[in-house]
Amino acid sequence: MKIDKEIAQQIIALKEADIALRDELIEQGQLWNGYNKKMENLHIKNAKSLDKIIKSIGYPTIDKVGVEASEAAWLVIQHAISLPAFMKRCLNLLNESVDKGSADPIQLAYLSDRIAVYEGRPQRYGTSYDWDESGELNPKPYDDLTKVNQRRKLLGLNSVEEQTVLMRRRVEAEGEQPPSDYKNRNQRYIDWRKEVGWI
Repeated sequence: MKIDKEIAQQIIALKEADIALRDELIEQGQLWNGYNKKMENLHIKNAKSLDKIIKSIGYPTIDKVGVEASEAAWLVIQHAISLPAFMKRCLNLLNESVDKGSADPIQLAYLSDRIAVYEGRPQRYGTSYDWDESGELNPKPYDDLTKVNQRRKLLGLNSVEEQTVLMRRRVEAEGEQPPSDYKNRNQRYIDWRKEVGWI
């Protein structure tokens, strides 16, 4: 199958807009206090643009749009957290693509974990992190550490313990701090999940 370069560029542009806004918000110190409204609006806009592309060509697999655009599409889907139905539909399409060998199983692991977390279910791969009540960055709940690390190893990922060290270094480098009021932040998170339809 011939790669559609025009569609590939459209998808890459969505990712670039996402990263540019994220960098801008980090610089302004506005990224970490809840879900920034400008960021949420961009995530929704990007998801709607990608949805049109998916309706036109199917899931943007590597053979259709190339590696960079396929990874960009996955990032847009990962960030479409205000649109549960869209994310779940994409999970099914990505699952089918992985089964056919035309998409990355690591992307499927991250997306399935993210959806599980928002639905309040344990992760299978331990890829989603957040601050806990004691102000430490840790993976959100997962089913069993030994099994999680076995699944990660099968995909060529490092262990949860190794990844936790890397994630803590990353948030430190970006200047992210634990929430000053964990209970209030957690309540806002629950309210938002209800509002958008995760629970």
